[in-house]
Amino acid sequence: MGLMLCPADDDVAGPDISWSHYGFHLFREWLAHIEGFNLPEMVGFGGKRAWSSITSTLTPLLNHPDDDGDLAPAQCAAMLPRLEEIAGERPQVADDPVLQRRIDDTRQLIDVLKYCVDKGIALNFC
Repeated sequence: MGLMLCPADDDVAGPDISWSHYGFHLFREWLAHIEGFNLPEMVGFGGKRAWSSITSTLTPLLNHPDDDGDLAPAQCAAMLPRLEEIAGERPQVADDPVLQRRIDDTRQLIDVLKYCVDKGIALNFC
């Protein structure tokens, strides 16, 4: 069983993204690494480092239960520029299938976040 990030509306045709729990963990570890810290060092992920020591617009995504709750449209909007920057910095990654998967996931997440921002609705974790 996995998890899905989807807009908090009733539009079944709207965008969503899903991972296995392990796949989502790997995705968040990758994002944390890009942001300059190691996720396993953080409170809630086995470590003791406080989230208040992190200055990343991606913190709401990185420090969130992976199977419950939501992110407000304002949080989604705040994360978009950084995610777009990350995806844009790595346009040609065809020779690395793992990196290609991370970039594809980032782009798909961007689409879902944009939908949430445009509609003014939360992003659900389910």
